[in-house]
Amino acid sequence: MQQLEIGKIYNGKVKGITQYGAFVDIDGGGTGMVHISEIANTFVNEIRDHLTENQEVRVKVIGINEAGKVSLSIKKALEENGEPAPVKKDSPKNEKPKPNIWKPKKTIPQSEMTFEDMMSHFKQTSEERMCDLKRSTDRKNKTRRK
Repeated sequence: MQQLEIGKIYNGKVKGITQYGAFVDIDGGGTGMVHISEIANTFVNEIRDHLTENQEVRVKVIGINEAGKVSLSIKKALEENGEPAPVKKDSPKNEKPKPNIWKPKKTIPQSEMTFEDMMSHFKQTSEERMCDLKRSTDRKNKTRRK
């Protein structure tokens, strides 16, 4: 087993995915964790949108604490190579529905929209936002309506 060095880039394989990060087996060097904030240059809400188990990844060692826990970063490893962080393409079975965006039945310029059109648009978007907020809060609190 080789000694890992902070700042070096290694090849590894994703062995486990949790709510807060992914565990990666480094070739010949043990296991480390990539925190959710170190997966991509964009906001990562769901790790499985970016990584899958047994996926080969390049990681940079960004820290090793006193207990020997290894902190890794995928986005910093990619930045050094000048590559953007990859986004996993959804397979048809994992395809998520596109958000329903309100559009007037006729293409009415914003200046010609009636008050009722604007009110309808406002009500629909605020209802969607409230549902998203409720869903997000339920996820954080680990509660679900039954």
